[in-house]
Formats: sequence, structure tokens, C-alpha cells
Amino acid sequence: MADFHMILQKSLIWMEGLAAIISLFYYNRSKKDRYWNVFSIYLIIMFISEAIGKWGYLFMDYNKPYFFNYFVIPLEFLFFYWLYAAKSLGRPKLFYILSLLYLLSFIPSEIFFTTKKIILSFNYTFGCLILMVLVIMEYYKQINSAEILNFSRNKMFYINLGVTLFYIGTLPFWTFFTLIKNYRELHDIYFSYFLISGIIMYLLFSISFIWGKQSSS
Repeated sequence: MADFHMILQKSLIWMEGLAAIISLFYYNRSKKDRYWNVFSIYLIIMFISEAIGKWGYLFMDYNKPYFFNYFVIPLEFLFFYWLYAAKSLGRPKLFYILSLLYLLSFIPSEIFFTTKKIILSFNYTFGCLILMVLVIMEYYKQINSAEILNFSRNKMFYINLGVTLFYIGTLPFWTFFTLIKNYRELHDIYFSYFLISGIIMYLLFSISFIWGKQSSS
């Protein structure tokens, strides 16, 4: 299983890189919705961050748990809160409220939970629950949209599906990680899902730029 996980981990990183490269080809093509350029920049930053997490120790001395807990993961959540609430749903105030709630969740996380783990279970769980609310709101918007029959041209359809599979699908894994890790077989199965769903998510992000480009042109 370890070799299989190594293959998946490498595939995930390169799929992130592929998504970033594909997004660059469509960078600045939309004259109407420029915020998709921000999505491209986000994908580039994520790929660089994951590359640092994988190979950074070869070039510099840094604290990996702090790097992910206080930069990478917060950036992921705050970006998606912005993309969903402020842009797709058109409710910027909701973005500010949810972002503030998420940032406030660091307080109990710092007080009651250890910061030595790569992912802070409480903080990550709270962030995912907020994201889950936005995902449901986005699904509701898409289902009730007049463009439901043209969902293949909707970037957010692919993004929402990817976020559902990865962030929402792996929520129990990170929430109950301290318990799941004691059951090796269950851990390996769920960790495999975590990696595979990540690969699928970035594949869907890539597709959103290719097949969904007409929705924002």
C-alpha cells in the first residue's frame, strides 16, 4: 500500500501542476469575469506550496506543520469562500462573515489542540463545514438556474463537484484522524481516497477551464 500511496502522492502533485499550466493558457481570456485569473494564480500558488511541502527540506530549513496550518490551508479555505460567496453567489458580506468565523476558529485550536500536526483537525473541520454550506448553496443555485441544461459550460459545476469529492468527502478522515490512524486498513483505504479525490479535483479544475470556458467569455 505504501508504494501505491507514493504513486498517488506524486500523481497528485503533478496534476496540480497540470491544472496550473492549463489555467495559464486561459489566463486573461475572459473580458467579463476577470476573477477567473485569480483562480489561475491560486492554482499556481497551490502547486508551488505542495512542491515546497514535498521537496522544500532539500533547499531550506522550515517548519512544515506551521507552513501548512498557517498559510496553505487557510489560503485554500479563504479563496474558496471568496470564489463561492463573493463571486459565484454574489454575496460579498457573506464572504467576510464566513472568513471571520473561520479565522476565529484558530483561537480554540491554539488553546486546546496541538499545532505539531500537518493538519489541525478542529480548524480544518470547521473550515470544511463552512465550505460545505457554500457547496450546498452553489448546488441549489445551479439546480434552479435557467442554465441548468448547459451545465457543461459552467465552470462552477466542475469546481463544485471537485470540492465536494475532495474537501467534503475527506472531512471525516481529518476530523477523526486520531482515531482512524489506529486502524491501519481503514486509514489506508481512506488515505487512498484522499489522494485519488485530490487528483480528480484538480482534473475537474483543469476541465473547468477547457470545457467551461464559454460560460465566462
